[in-house]
Amino acid sequence: MAKKTEPVMGNDASTVRDVAARAGVSASTVSRVLGGTYPVAASTRARVLKAMRELDYVVNAHARALGGSTNKTVAFVVDDVTGPFYAHIARGVEEQASAEGRLCMLCTTHGDPQRVLAVVETMREQRADAVIVVGGAWEDKAYQDRMTHFAHALDRVGSRLVLVGRPPLGPGVPATVVEYDNEGGAFAMTTHLLTSGHQRIAYLGRVPGLSTSDQRISGFRRAHELLGLAPDPKLILDGTFSRSHGYQGARQLLASGADFTAVFAGTDMVAAGALQALREARVSVPDEVSVVGYDDVPLALDLFPALTTVNVPHEELGRAAVRLALHREELPGSQHLVLGTHIVLRDSTRRPGH
Repeated sequence: MAKKTEPVMGNDASTVRDVAARAGVSASTVSRVLGGTYPVAASTRARVLKAMRELDYVVNAHARALGGSTNKTVAFVVDDVTGPFYAHIARGVEEQASAEGRLCMLCTTHGDPQRVLAVVETMREQRADAVIVVGGAWEDKAYQDRMTHFAHALDRVGSRLVLVGRPPLGPGVPATVVEYDNEGGAFAMTTHLLTSGHQRIAYLGRVPGLSTSDQRISGFRRAHELLGLAPDPKLILDGTFSRSHGYQGARQLLASGADFTAVFAGTDMVAAGALQALREARVSVPDEVSVVGYDDVPLALDLFPALTTVNVPHEELGRAAVRLALHREELPGSQHLVLGTHIVLRDSTRRPGH
């Protein structure tokens, strides 16, 4: 007969008895602290809570009620759901979660890495079937180490960490990774511009230390190198993936008198801001300056002129994240998926002089 699983679990299946032993109290005292319905001395409660932290003990109401099963929920963790990039991935997640009989819970982090960690921890306590974290990862060892810890912790309680649009945490880490060819898309777009005769390309929206931006810059540089060229560092402006940065960055370029015939915007939102600044300065797009973006969100078609950009398969990223995570035992060799990207040519680009 299979051994019965403890209904309340933590790191390495820590039990109430483990917490009691660490705190030097009885198991019933620990239960009183957990339940919160009986009076417990403040010093005793502090010792119990300290022991829980040291043992990485997770209190889980669903686990009590369901004897260790998950709660049929998929958590979707994003910086800002109002952004079109995230919204369309969210649609894919929700559609696939619904098809799999799961509820989808949305959590926003507002770009705060510490908030990401807090949300993942909460979802671990809630025993979500999968915790899907979307968007670029910051180059921070402490953050990466903590995410690795959570990947193992989620795995121990039957859940799964899923990384969408960010690189793997490392070998042996139990996480599902669904990426898109970020660097390849930037390489293809830059190559298109260079071979069309644009020798001086400005880049707006580099975000140092963010994996999404680092990969795009890598593709941008690699395309130049392949053709024996070097991008002008003065034409690469740091900023954010925002319309306001695209606007201010383009104004800065124009004010500096810099020589450029094309703008590669880090995202379509950055491109929207750049187009506005160029229009206000009476710089014709694409007759005088070509502009390209990245992501191919619906906004790209609504801009004037319609934006040449790199297409990212947003909804399929979301669907694949849920599908692979929930069927990981059936698909053990398919837990790192890289989807393709491609450039979409529209009206915002032209060969210089044509």
